[in-house]
Amino acid sequence: MLGSALSLLVALAVDRVVGEPRAPWHPVVWMGRALGAMGHRIAPVRQQAEPRFDGVRWTLGVLGWGAGALVVVAVAWAAQTALSTLNPWWAALLTGLLLKPLMSWRLLREEVLAVESALSQSLEQGRERLSWLVSRDTRALDASAVRESAIESLAENLNDSVVAPLLWFLVAGLPGAALYRWANTADAMWGYDGLRRDADGTARDWTWAGQWAARVDDVLSWVPARLTAALLLFAGGCLALRSLWREARRTPSPNSGWPMAALALALNLRLSKPGVYTLNAEGRAPEPADTTAAIVLAGRALTVGLVLLGAMALFTWAMA
Repeated sequence: MLGSALSLLVALAVDRVVGEPRAPWHPVVWMGRALGAMGHRIAPVRQQAEPRFDGVRWTLGVLGWGAGALVVVAVAWAAQTALSTLNPWWAALLTGLLLKPLMSWRLLREEVLAVESALSQSLEQGRERLSWLVSRDTRALDASAVRESAIESLAENLNDSVVAPLLWFLVAGLPGAALYRWANTADAMWGYDGLRRDADGTARDWTWAGQWAARVDDVLSWVPARLTAALLLFAGGCLALRSLWREARRTPSPNSGWPMAALALALNLRLSKPGVYTLNAEGRAPEPADTTAAIVLAGRALTVGLVLLGAMALFTWAMA
């Protein structure tokens, strides 16, 4: 427990000081390229989504996901096994270095702040920068909707990019964190209920080919999403648990609504996706300062989590 906690702190420290590895050395980039290559063979080119069950595409999606997951977990397990032969302090340090690319807090903050900075220049620039961060169509969003989307992405990715991979690392070491990042990346690239266009404009139907990837990510994110929400509420001095339960269920996703609703309640903001959901409808529309406030709250939530983890690690060490 103590060694894992030290590795986690090393990963966060490297993230803060250095940031992301360059693309040629980034394992999540490798995952994305593998998923993209497989996706061209798995998802059919169509002009309309196929509502009837397509067993062939579903099976190909399962097999492709499983093959990639097996490789990712095997590599992570081999690395962890090799490091276990070293001095515990060196093992903790090097494990933290390998863990870092599987989580990303600094980049998330920078991207959200970049949206706010672009929005201060013009609405068009804000929309363009937001399109780097979210998959939704940003062309028709007004300034308030752009800001809301950026804050929602902060909350959702606080779970997906930070809390969840770190939690799975604590549960199952590097293989756990690597498996989660594979599942989350696969969901982002394959988990569409309908058509999605490639970079070249080709429309592919992911209705059945990506269903497995979406469901596995839902399962692996279930506990981390609720933990993230609890940390955000606690860090914001808000104990509106009943409201959290009610608001989180307004989103179609079984998980993303939890951290988004918690952040909305803690800062008394209204967050919405037009035509889909509105969280904390009684709250106020986000203003420019609220983007920074949301980032500060998210950082405070992580600090709370680290303090609790440190206390648990020290207790375990003292009792050993």
